[in-house]
Amino acid sequence: MGKACPVAQALTPLEAEQLVPLMLVQVPDKEYLTSPPNSLCNGHPPFEVFGYRTQSLRRALCLVASGLTCGVLLLVFYWRPQWRVWANCVPCPLQEADTILLRTTDEFQRYMRKKVLCLYLSTLRFPISKNPEAPLVADHHSVINQAVIKPELKLRCIQVQKIRYVWNNLEMQFQKVGLLEDSNSCHDIHRTFGLGLTNEEQEVRRLVCGPNAIEVEIQPIWKLLVTQVLNPFYVFQAFTLTLWLSQGYIEYSVAIIILSIISIVLSVYDLRKQSVKLHNLVEDHNKVQVTIMVKDKGLQELESRLLVPGDILILPGKFLLPCDAVLIDGSCVVNEGMLTGESIPVTKTPLPQTENTMPWKSHSLEDYRKHVLFCGTEVIQVKPSGQGPVKAVVLQTGFNTAKGDLVRSILYPRPLNFKLYSDAFKFMVFLACLGVVGFFYGLGVYMYHGASLSDTMTMALLLLTVPLPPVLPAALTIGIVYAQKRLKRKKIFCISPQRINMCGQINLVCFDKTGTLTEDGLDLWGTVPTADSCFQEVHSFASGKALPWGPLCAAMASCHSLILLDGTIQGDPLDVKMFEGTAWKIEDCNLESCKFGMSDSNIVIKPGPKVSQSPVEAITVLCQFPFSSSLQRMSVIAQLAGEDHFHVYMKGAPEMVASFCRLETVPTNFPQELRNYTMQGFRVIALAHKALKMGKVSEVQHLAREKVESELTFLGLLIMENRLKKETKPVLKELSEARIRTVMITGDNLQTAITVARNSEMIPQSSQVIIVEANEPEEFVPASVTWQPVENQETGRGKNETNINIGNNSVPDGEGGSCYHFAMTGKSYQVIYQHFNSLLPKILVNGTIFARMSPQQKSSLIEEFQKLNYFVGMCGDGANDCGALKMAHAGISLSEQEASVASPFTSKTANIECVPHLIREGRAALVSSFGVFKYLTMYAIIQFIGTSLLYWQLQLFGNYQYLMQDVAITLMVCLTMSSTHAYPKLAPYRPAGQLLSPPLLLSVFLNSCFTCIVQICAFLHVKQQPWYCEVYKYSECFPASQGYFSTNASLERNWTGNATLIPGSILSFESTTLWPIATINCITVAFIFSKGKPFRKPIYTNYIFSFLLLSALGLTIFILFSDFQVIYHGMELIPTITSWRVLILVAALIQFCVAFFVEDAILQNQKLWLFIKKKFGFFSKSQYRNWQKKLAEDSTWPPTNTTDYSGDGRNVFYINRGYESHEQIPKEKLELGSQTTEQHFWTRL
Repeated sequence: MGKACPVAQALTPLEAEQLVPLMLVQVPDKEYLTSPPNSLCNGHPPFEVFGYRTQSLRRALCLVASGLTCGVLLLVFYWRPQWRVWANCVPCPLQEADTILLRTTDEFQRYMRKKVLCLYLSTLRFPISKNPEAPLVADHHSVINQAVIKPELKLRCIQVQKIRYVWNNLEMQFQKVGLLEDSNSCHDIHRTFGLGLTNEEQEVRRLVCGPNAIEVEIQPIWKLLVTQVLNPFYVFQAFTLTLWLSQGYIEYSVAIIILSIISIVLSVYDLRKQSVKLHNLVEDHNKVQVTIMVKDKGLQELESRLLVPGDILILPGKFLLPCDAVLIDGSCVVNEGMLTGESIPVTKTPLPQTENTMPWKSHSLEDYRKHVLFCGTEVIQVKPSGQGPVKAVVLQTGFNTAKGDLVRSILYPRPLNFKLYSDAFKFMVFLACLGVVGFFYGLGVYMYHGASLSDTMTMALLLLTVPLPPVLPAALTIGIVYAQKRLKRKKIFCISPQRINMCGQINLVCFDKTGTLTEDGLDLWGTVPTADSCFQEVHSFASGKALPWGPLCAAMASCHSLILLDGTIQGDPLDVKMFEGTAWKIEDCNLESCKFGMSDSNIVIKPGPKVSQSPVEAITVLCQFPFSSSLQRMSVIAQLAGEDHFHVYMKGAPEMVASFCRLETVPTNFPQELRNYTMQGFRVIALAHKALKMGKVSEVQHLAREKVESELTFLGLLIMENRLKKETKPVLKELSEARIRTVMITGDNLQTAITVARNSEMIPQSSQVIIVEANEPEEFVPASVTWQPVENQETGRGKNETNINIGNNSVPDGEGGSCYHFAMTGKSYQVIYQHFNSLLPKILVNGTIFARMSPQQKSSLIEEFQKLNYFVGMCGDGANDCGALKMAHAGISLSEQEASVASPFTSKTANIECVPHLIREGRAALVSSFGVFKYLTMYAIIQFIGTSLLYWQLQLFGNYQYLMQDVAITLMVCLTMSSTHAYPKLAPYRPAGQLLSPPLLLSVFLNSCFTCIVQICAFLHVKQQPWYCEVYKYSECFPASQGYFSTNASLERNWTGNATLIPGSILSFESTTLWPIATINCITVAFIFSKGKPFRKPIYTNYIFSFLLLSALGLTIFILFSDFQVIYHGMELIPTITSWRVLILVAALIQFCVAFFVEDAILQNQKLWLFIKKKFGFFSKSQYRNWQKKLAEDSTWPPTNTTDYSGDGRNVFYINRGYESHEQIPKEKLELGSQTTEQHFWTRL
């Protein structure tokens, strides 16, 4: 292990992203490789890193051992790379290591082995200074200067999941390269990189950072084959087949070999197809021709793969970005549909040239993305500043980029954390243990009978393989494949099939509001202008009258991010509707038509033909401060034709806009007027204005946003209707009846959200809503939480609309439990998260409405729900909900694309009907997986019991007997059992989420007992029959009438009174009796475990499966009762009297009836299990259930009309840095907050 360093301070993902580079953090006895998540998607969990040095003696001993074990040791090392490192190397400090062992910090504790590589700068074409004081690159923040060892001019690096890390000799840690360090300030970026890099620095960076390429190699078929064949399951199967072939089970072995080959070929084909598809998807990214600015040499054209962090990239116009870059001069419009799923143009503005030393992301903390151009997105329009072309500094290259991170998430998905898969592994271990018991049993029996050592070992190993069915892996995934196909028919596409089973456990669904629950497009209702600090008469758009000219009209016409592309206005739907309401038009600005000489803007807004008389000929937008979800506002600087000064226009959330206006311009009844409209479900936008007394455009360009957005005049309100989609109410009702909780997470106004929740019946009319309002601590006042009930009153606008007034009424007595719902804003959520952390779970178990939520707050809320053990679904539009969609167990993006990287599931039907579809299919797939698993477990146990009984007299079932059970029944059952469709109605409860549940364990245990009892009784009872004889010992005991039936070829016929004992004999009355019982048992358990309602349609609707079961049962009965010599000879059975055959069939049918009754009437009886749980005091271990129980018993909950405080100021502050900047957190609180960390609930892919 390396030398210990002080423990690194725990950072939240957002803060880490803003403040620290990716690095290997060394703490006592451990090093962590931490990766801040990319701005548009979640990162991977960190690694623990251990240093090792290879020892020649150990390596030589391992090579000898590998030879002596015929390569088995190498195979073990392939499966367990950590064992290879431990065997070949000795621990050492990281700075001396030649081998690095990485271990994930999640519960899987996966290991990776990496060799330390050395890069030599002496290979470059120009001389490098060996002076330790001379920096190699101009950027003093760059890790390259600290990584190069002089005078050797080399640096040590490792490559982890396509990302390169170099060893920082100063910090004694590995740090990521291929990006500009976040510690650069705005001034640093402009000063250090504004003129470009020198050729020499470019060469150094190319060597250290690697090419700017997202290279996904097409895996060679031989490599894919080797990877598949070396899978532990197939290695075990090869061992099994070798045993079977040695015993002459040629037909069965060939069948399994063919199935295995088909399985491997299909897997290789699928992997190869995915590899080619991903390769083709990213290949074009590596072949873009770009223009860069080289210091002292001017412009230069080169291939994009040669770009390095710090290069100045020239944006020519329409352009596919080959890297992440930060805009430093000019502005542009990009399409980020590849990242967000929404093809809405986004305006990017240049990074300001401020003189402070604050890290540039911290300076733009509110939304630094407005300056960043992400790799893979398309520039659709550029707006030069007048000082030259639009320029951007290359920020990140290769797999460090946004697109690279998305490709990495596909190449290296996080393992899925679902109880089913861990339980399945435990079951496999149990079956393996059963096989080990069988091995020793077989060993003992054959040794007792004096069999040869080779026969003893062979037969014992053969019994070891019986309990592990070869079709198990395929059977567990087949249900998911069927579900995926059915979802595709419903236009729901999935990029993470393993999550389908998780959908069967969803018990809470979060919905975005706009575009998800309500119509995407908004209809203009009217404007409410202000004059003399009073609201004026409403202008209704329904009247057909044009909007009169004034500052309000000018604000609506200019304060937006719309662009003119190929003659079509494009942009946010809300902006489009607002602009259309003004009846103005957008024109391109060129040298002839632009009267103002404003080369930094190509957008001119002019009155349209329907405009009422306007004194202004045109408006030119000079500068834009784009809209941001976190800021909840946007503003522009514009110039009216004929004027020599400028105007600022702002629009956004009413509360936010009002806070930037002079108090005397905001009407005194503003809160009441706003509430009046939001209560009726309207979407309300506020507008504001001020005049800028500046004469030069150059002065305007360098104005800070803070200075522009101050001392505004409040102009009025824009009222827009946002109607519910017709599918919303029925779907929410269906989910409610299924006892699936629904929650609204929106960026809209709280009162609007409450109204939409009421109208959609997400909150029943009889339920109480309590608004939770939390306030930040002030100088002498601690943080506080106020609980304010909401009163319901019907209005005259319509029976389905609700008027909401804040009142002093309390929650009615007796209406506890789910009869109340909490509603809060993102600001209140943030305060509660920071200062009332212990209160958060109490609120979340009944929190239904979360308004004014930022994208980060949405993700955080999903994570908090998961900590309460909810299985969370999230349905949104894929833009601002991207983080939440990825964080949820099942994120569903409503997008026109077939597969969106924004979420695991994408619905091309833009309404929430996809949610119950997905849950139904998830439940069906989950129940199918359980059914198949139970069946294969029982099939293994049935065969194991029968084979063990025959082993007692050194026998086995015949080749075709096994073939009938394994291929004709089990394989066909596994391939078709899961194709039963989902039941159309959602049941009010979920299927079991784990295999190790009492009903399932009892089902397997009781069926095993029934099988054991019936087979042992049949085995013993047949020996008591008057016609029975020990055929496997004495062939002369055959009745004369049966002499024409040939005995097994392995039976010795040349005896003198006693037969020679031959291991592996097959023909006997015992096997003739046990085989039909075991075979019919396999068929009946397949029927019993294929339960239909309430999660799947009845079994008879699965025509193929039903036909196969009936065919198999008919064939087995036919073989049992037939008297054809060829059948008995082929199946290696002995003819018995008819009454015995009837008795065998009756025994099998009785076993079926008992097993069916126990399974259906007892084990699958939901009411019975609920009664047992209640009677014996068993309660759910889920956190949310425990909280619900506690709160139901708390007479003081929910609080109403009260205010709670965080304490006297001496309490520990619970700080979530994801919502705070450095300036917002007092130092003493920061130190206290660093002592408390929360473990993230990682959903695994």
